[in-house]
Amino acid sequence: MKTIDLNADLGESFGAWRMGDDAGVMPWISSANIACGFHAGDPAIMRATVALCAEHGVAIGAHVSLPDLQGFGRREMKIPPADVYAQTLYQLGALHAFVLAAGTHLHHIKPHGALYNMAARDRRLADAIAAAVHDFSPTLILVGLAGSALVDAGRDAGLPVQREGFCDRRYRADGSLMPRSEAGAVIEDVDAAVAQAVSIASHGEATASDGTAVHIDADTLCVHGDRANAAAFAERLRRALETAGLRVAPAKRPA
Repeated sequence: MKTIDLNADLGESFGAWRMGDDAGVMPWISSANIACGFHAGDPAIMRATVALCAEHGVAIGAHVSLPDLQGFGRREMKIPPADVYAQTLYQLGALHAFVLAAGTHLHHIKPHGALYNMAARDRRLADAIAAAVHDFSPTLILVGLAGSALVDAGRDAGLPVQREGFCDRRYRADGSLMPRSEAGAVIEDVDAAVAQAVSIASHGEATASDGTAVHIDADTLCVHGDRANAAAFAERLRRALETAGLRVAPAKRPA
């Protein structure tokens, strides 16, 4: 039976402001990427989200970002690799403190938003992230866009990697994601998003924005926890993957 990981970006509330339905999504996923305070999240939210993951047996990952709280980490910045290295290490350390206090462990790291997309194409930034992860722990799994420079950088740094596919994001013919600023970049129709997820997981294929087939080798699929009816969508997606003969589970982190 083929195994696929199902991850979600969670812990993105901040103070009195609430984002997403973490408690509703959590029972249906196998891995969570927790915001570390740079694009969203705060110490109390980080602690509560770690506890929620531990309660549901969900693998815990750090969702590291550019320092852009106002822009939710989705605005690109001109930032040197040395700063990306330091900021990645800083955010890993912050989440790790809560993980240790909860008596559990950190499983993976996944960049967020603009940093994710920049590292997918800029090998210098990808190498900086991979170096920070390696220096923190060489057995921590690095998650990056399938076919991207970040996955290559992780492998070259000797890290375990996971190639990520997206359930509800539209692809371009080259396998990159359509920018959110473009119409149709997010697949709002639930049936279409579920169908894309099952196709990627089962056959390694998605339909690009120009109608052509694009090959996507994915070990993990992202379901966005901040979309409308996120919990219902996550449940339907999980059941569809299992009905298609797939086992949903996190990747095993090397000892």
